[in-house]
Amino acid sequence: MNVIDHEPASWFLVQHGDQLLLDVNCHHSFVSYSVLVALSEEETSLYRQRGHAYLNELAHAIHYSAPGVAGSRSPYKERNVDREFGAQVMAAIQAHRAQQAAGD
Repeated sequence: MNVIDHEPASWFLVQHGDQLLLDVNCHHSFVSYSVLVALSEEETSLYRQRGHAYLNELAHAIHYSAPGVAGSRSPYKERNVDREFGAQVMAAIQAHRAQQAAGD
C-alpha cells in the first residue's frame, strides 16, 4: 500500500493493488473521525479523468453526509472498509509522512 495523493487535513488516497482507498477526515462540532472508502469503478474513472479536484469533491460529499454520526443515512456509511484495511492504510500514511518530513 502506498499514498498516491492527498489533501492536507482532509484526505489521503492510498493504492492497494488495483484498488484505490480514500481516507477522509470528518469533523462535526467537537467530534472527529475518519472514514475509509474503497472507490467504486465509477469513482475511480472520475478520479482518472479529473484528478485531485474530483477527490476534493468526493471527500466533501463524504464529510457532509456525516457517515459517523448516529442515525446517519449516508450512502458512505456502509462502504467504510476501515476494519479490513484501516491498520494497513494508517501504516502507509505514517510512512508517507515520514518521507515528507525527510524531504524525499
